[in-house]
Amino acid sequence: MRNQRKILAIIIAIVLLASPITVFEMKNFLEPKSIIPPMNSPIRVACVGDSITERSSYASDLQTLLGTNYSVSNFGVSGSTVTLNSYKPYMQQPQFRMAEDYEPDIVVIMLGTNDAHSYLEQYNESFEDDYNQIVNSFQNLDSTPQVLVVESPPIFNNSLDLDPTFFSENIIPHIQNVANTQNVPAVDVYDAFGNHSDYTQDGIHPTDEGASIIASQVYDAITPQDDSSSNNLAP
Repeated sequence: MRNQRKILAIIIAIVLLASPITVFEMKNFLEPKSIIPPMNSPIRVACVGDSITERSSYASDLQTLLGTNYSVSNFGVSGSTVTLNSYKPYMQQPQFRMAEDYEPDIVVIMLGTNDAHSYLEQYNESFEDDYNQIVNSFQNLDSTPQVLVVESPPIFNNSLDLDPTFFSENIIPHIQNVANTQNVPAVDVYDAFGNHSDYTQDGIHPTDEGASIIASQVYDAITPQDDSSSNNLAP
């Protein structure tokens, strides 16, 4: 009997040494685990745009307005355009791919100001097609984000070779057409600025007050305003 117990002890020791499961793991396996549901992830908002996005506080202001249930990231690229015929199309910038990799739930696109450069007026007819490509690229992501397009603030001077009249008479209507074609919300920052050149630092780039106005307009488009609202983007 003693020899049998000794042999059994040796067999058990050999099995334990050969097994990849540790005593600690075996204990965890045998003991019941409590099930804790995962925390809900914040709603990811990608702010896509040019220097009005990259160099202003609008994205951070939007984060403050939306609160901790949202995560707002700035993917602006100074000097970028909608048109693919410029020296700096947004779709060819690393930030465009970064915005896609972010797997956003909401995409806010504020582009078009730099398309008012005089040398780009010849490509005006292809503006909407190029803009639709940007929208479609985001809509086709696995995260199936909801897209907003923004009617950018007015251009109050042409010291940077940006034509205010061409912008208001061509670019803004094109952006509105894209919103209608794609059936996505258009955020009217252009009219929100009105004639307030004092909302800009240099006639183009927003001051802190101007950035706050942009953020407020975008916030209103994302969040419900009352019980009857049917166009809000909040889940």
